[in-house]
Amino acid sequence: MHRMHKNFLLTATALVISMAGSALADQSRFGNLADLPFEQNRPTAETAQTLKDEMLFQEATQGYLWALPLVNTLGMKFGSEQVFGAGYNILPVWKERLDTKTLVTTPNSDVIYAMGYVDMGDTGPIVFEAPPNLQGILLDFWQRPIPVDGGKFMGDVGLPGPDAGKGGKFLVLPPGYKGEVPKSYYIFRSGTNNLFIFLRAFYKDPSDLSPAVKLMEQAKVYPLNVPESERKPMEYPDASGVSANMLPRSDITAFEQLKWLVDREGRNLAGPEGLGILANIGLIEGKPFAPSPSARTILNYGANVGYKMSRVVGLSETVEGRSLLVWPDRRWTNPINTAAEPGPEKSIDFHWVDREHGYTDIARRVWMFTDYYSISPGMVSLTAGRGAFYAIAFNDAANDALSGDSNYKLTLPPNVPAELFWSLTLYEAENASGLATEARRFPSLGSRDKPVKNPDGTIDLYIGPKAPDGKEANWLATAPGRGFFAILRLYGPGEHAVDYSWKPGDIEKLK
Repeated sequence: MHRMHKNFLLTATALVISMAGSALADQSRFGNLADLPFEQNRPTAETAQTLKDEMLFQEATQGYLWALPLVNTLGMKFGSEQVFGAGYNILPVWKERLDTKTLVTTPNSDVIYAMGYVDMGDTGPIVFEAPPNLQGILLDFWQRPIPVDGGKFMGDVGLPGPDAGKGGKFLVLPPGYKGEVPKSYYIFRSGTNNLFIFLRAFYKDPSDLSPAVKLMEQAKVYPLNVPESERKPMEYPDASGVSANMLPRSDITAFEQLKWLVDREGRNLAGPEGLGILANIGLIEGKPFAPSPSARTILNYGANVGYKMSRVVGLSETVEGRSLLVWPDRRWTNPINTAAEPGPEKSIDFHWVDREHGYTDIARRVWMFTDYYSISPGMVSLTAGRGAFYAIAFNDAANDALSGDSNYKLTLPPNVPAELFWSLTLYEAENASGLATEARRFPSLGSRDKPVKNPDGTIDLYIGPKAPDGKEANWLATAPGRGFFAILRLYGPGEHAVDYSWKPGDIEKLK
């Protein structure tokens, strides 16, 4: 691969990595590249090397952004397996709720989670057995919900899935499967050999999580063609309180993990152009990924800057001119459900393809997978009483970024339309993991915590480094010096949530 030239160290390291400079400096950097010398209409040796290095850097940043859904999934897989072990039978369960020890994008500490990873290249078709009332999504490694035979369902298990909450046996088939398809299963056909299993169980009483945990521990995963006597017994390690980094990697590790996936998937992973994007940075099925030391430096920078670019996109209220505001007169955002696009028919599909124009909307996909994981029709449909309603706030009422140094108040109107429960959760602006503070183990506050209501039925929630006097029951802690954002979730959203007539206030900065 490419050699690092001293000139690249001067131009790229000094100019590219110092992207926090002024707009004028950025323009100067572009001008420097455009003005690199040619002699007799040919690039000089130094010009050629500088532009080769620049090209590798740019290919790395763009490859990272293009592959971000994969990078997100791989960060979870390898981070989980490093701590809890690997195998189709390993299903970590956050038995005491998911706290800030687990670094993962926008976790919800108000449900019981389990997440597993299976490589059907090793196992062949996989059976997932779900008990009644378990909610889940079966996704490929692009985090696309896996389509179900019959065309009516995608990915969902549980109430919004083909079992309608009754549970059952779900058979996931690998790409191009030609074998016999047995009856008595719900048949899911995956686009990748690698499978991501994301499960949730709901509890009623925060002081007694055992029913939800027992429900989760009834889930089973095993290969279709392995006799029951030869299956590995299920293991449900307790992931609560365990330090685990399951975030998207932001250095060359992201490319090393992608190389593992390219070798496991080959042409299942993408078409020729997509595989070409990966090949540009040395990720080719069956060929060693062995960049030179200088190229490793550039690729490491590329992954880091690519991740930072994703954070710029992911903390925005608009993407390429498209507003993501849920309500036009509020600061709350959502990548799919807004008052401008009510109902199940959206302008984008579950492969992030723009339905009107037919292109993959990379920017909106980046917005999603730098901060979140998993999506399915059940999460998008907003059928009253089912699924969940999400609203995300990056800025306060004055459109200033939320800061851990400031104090805020959020007022919820009366009769929050959530048939199951509602919650507000705070997340690190740096990486979208749960906001870690010394004051609270869980960075969330919701209806099951029984916050105090005002006489008119409204609820004032206070957010800041210290609780206002007498408001401790309605307070969420922040961390001075660290930015954050917030997600308001309504589980089992009522009609007034689905039709967007119920609107929370903005997060207002207190003086």
